[in-house]
Amino acid sequence: MNTVSLTLNEILELAKKTLLANGCDDENASILADTIMRAERDGSVSHGLFRLPAYVAGLKSKKINGKARPELENVAPSIIKVSGNNAVAPMVLSLGLPAVIDLAKKNGVAVLAIKNSHHMAALWPETEAIAEAGLVGIACTSYKPAVAPAGATKPLYGTNPISFAWPRPGKTPVVYDMATASMAMGEVQIAKREGHKVPLGTGLTKDGKETTDPGEIADGGVILPFGGYKGSSIAMMVELLAGALIGENFSFETAAKDNNDGGPPSGGEFIIAISPEKISGKGWDKHADEFFSKMSAMEGVRLPGERRHKNRLDKGPRNINEDLVNKIKSLS
Repeated sequence: MNTVSLTLNEILELAKKTLLANGCDDENASILADTIMRAERDGSVSHGLFRLPAYVAGLKSKKINGKARPELENVAPSIIKVSGNNAVAPMVLSLGLPAVIDLAKKNGVAVLAIKNSHHMAALWPETEAIAEAGLVGIACTSYKPAVAPAGATKPLYGTNPISFAWPRPGKTPVVYDMATASMAMGEVQIAKREGHKVPLGTGLTKDGKETTDPGEIADGGVILPFGGYKGSSIAMMVELLAGALIGENFSFETAAKDNNDGGPPSGGEFIIAISPEKISGKGWDKHADEFFSKMSAMEGVRLPGERRHKNRLDKGPRNINEDLVNKIKSLS
């Protein structure tokens, strides 16, 4: 695989230039480009520049409104709703996250229900932002069907990621961000692009057969949930939290309404922020750190998010797939 070396600022500017050329105004382009750059910086390459052509497809088809201004509504003492008005999710989060953080600090717990936005980034940026404010963050979102429920061979669930972040004052938060599928679709697509096999159990062919070929999974096949029935049940939970609970679509409804331009479909996101200080009282952080110290002392164990935070310390250039860079440049 041929790569080109780009500085973090070059990644940011490439993304922003491309978005501006395809219908975004400066605010939308700046916020989304920053999200893309941070994914590359932290090593989350399946959510970095790799996603940019799909965002452009959605902008070109007018499905995504690159000039959108989300609208926030306080519907109850601890519940905020934000209508994305067809904005990309990072734009919606720039409005919703500060509001839900303030509300959780005041009331102890707060819910942010996002509707009518286009989410295709990682989930850790939002939960990490909540944790950096001293709160526990949980987020989940659904997508178009790509995952078969346990026992089935046809998709019903999205890859339905869920993210959790725990605050550690004075230290980096503990953060995980995982698909409830055996593998995120972006990772399957990258394995296909780079010619790698995937583990048996990742997914099935369009004929319902097990395969290690990511192309057979990505092109008409189906991904399996992680852990069989256990992952399948968590995927179902995400469908309900990010669908019925907030008045948004289930994955199969999202697919029925999508124009299949390759861009992220319209959907929702469920976020909850919780104040450990309000619930547990003073000393909660020291108590939790005793647990993390015990965990870190075990041979072979790494706290969730550690690798991403370590990558973040490297301010140097990143090696990006050359074909991807050329494709992105052609979009401007």
